[in-house]
Amino acid sequence: MTDANAHAELIAVLTAVTEDAPRVMTVEAGVKLPSGPFISGHRSLQAGLRDWVEDQTGHPVGYLEQLYTFADRDRGGVRNEDDRHIISISYLGLVREQAPPGGGRPLWKDWYSYFPWEDLRGGRPDILENIVEMLSQWAESERPGRDYRRHRLDFAFGLNGAAWNEDLVLQRYELMYEAKLVAEAGSAPAFWFGKPMAADHRRILATGIARLRAKIKYRPVVFELMPEQFTLLQLQRAVEALAGLRLHKPNFRRQIDQQALIEETGAVTAETGGRPAKLFRYRHAILEERALSGSRLPTTRH
Repeated sequence: MTDANAHAELIAVLTAVTEDAPRVMTVEAGVKLPSGPFISGHRSLQAGLRDWVEDQTGHPVGYLEQLYTFADRDRGGVRNEDDRHIISISYLGLVREQAPPGGGRPLWKDWYSYFPWEDLRGGRPDILENIVEMLSQWAESERPGRDYRRHRLDFAFGLNGAAWNEDLVLQRYELMYEAKLVAEAGSAPAFWFGKPMAADHRRILATGIARLRAKIKYRPVVFELMPEQFTLLQLQRAVEALAGLRLHKPNFRRQIDQQALIEETGAVTAETGGRPAKLFRYRHAILEERALSGSRLPTTRH
């Protein structure tokens, strides 16, 4: 049955990697993702979204895929001022960061400002340990469901013998939401973890991060974020930025070589600070379905 009060909107998670930082396009001073009403006058939903994003932000979109449709009634902010139920259709887009024409209102933000506990490139950050401590207290707070909450906590945060899985961004955020450790849950703790966003936008961003972290392991989508020419170090740093983990340099380069995804351009750059480094480009002749096993994250923690 169709909800007569339902209202569909498009939300875009537009991601770039700039100076070793994963960035997301935001509006309204960083508290929202680009969003707007769904208008069905296009040949496809994706075509409509592409036109809408370019119109609203002045930014062309390359790679684009649908993320998820969010329609929960019991989450904060899913109704607008007219008390209509909002159905959010989210998309993940991969772009190369550029300033909007005319100094427009979209702002690029480091996505770790919203999820600082997800960046383990320098080891497990202190904020992650604080979160785990507070979630452990929450998990033990009431006997009914205690074992289940504890199991979810161990699984999501890599505790008690479980391994850290960088793909579980949404599961970690949802646990924090349930424990009211994030502002979006409607609570007012002494301090909040990460920069909050309006309505369910941080939840949608978590979904986009999780999708991209998983996808770079089996599809060469990382090259959508790279310049036309790049060094091997730049490629590794981009994957590390997205995954929030440090990679083992020899393993990373060996796997990239084995997949034959890139080729030398014949040019070099001296911007690395050491001896000139070779410049590479993505081999577009490689089928998009081939696995990017070079980003399977053979990690070495520093």
